[in-house]
Amino acid sequence: KDVQKEREPHVYLSKEEVKEKIQSYNSSVTDKLKMTLNANGIYTGFIKVQMELCRPITVQSSQSQGRCTHSNNETAFYLPEGCVNTLHISSTNTVREVIEALLKKFFVADNPAKFALYKRCHKEDQVYTCKLSDREHPLYLRLVAGPRTEMLSFVLREHETGEVMWEAFSIPELQNFLRILDKEENEQLQILKKRYAAYRDKLEEALGGVWKPG
Repeated sequence: KDVQKEREPHVYLSKEEVKEKIQSYNSSVTDKLKMTLNANGIYTGFIKVQMELCRPITVQSSQSQGRCTHSNNETAFYLPEGCVNTLHISSTNTVREVIEALLKKFFVADNPAKFALYKRCHKEDQVYTCKLSDREHPLYLRLVAGPRTEMLSFVLREHETGEVMWEAFSIPELQNFLRILDKEENEQLQILKKRYAAYRDKLEEALGGVWKPG
């Protein structure tokens, strides 16, 4: 269930409170991805981000794998479904910086403004997905929620169609997308043609049996 709700306030924590929460967090970690508190009060740790991208991303051809369409030195590339990436960040990193780091890690050339980071959490036996603002701090959210990803997880998506900043796309990117859509449309058309051809053969066979002289 996607929701657009009021942002939860970022409660100020003292250094001692942060220390206590980090100790509690680390005691519950099962994958060795612990947090570290530095002398200056900034803490570092890890977050996992699920990549739920429906549209192709633009990467350098030498880095691409999977289903793609080439254009000069760049490739329009579909990330595999269920892809999860782990990032090491600090408590000062914002959502926008996390998005930029993810794209850099995947060698993505697309404008970060095309993407949004969501948090997915469980409340009252329901799953809620809420888009985070660019200024929120994912590691703080991770610390407060604890290490269990079933309680809180992060998801990277494209902006909704109505929110897409089409001016952020380059002409080659848009041309690549059109080529991919044309290819997929043709593939679906061929599948439909084969399906209805099979139906027609079965109907003709059935009709032949009905009208066959006894």
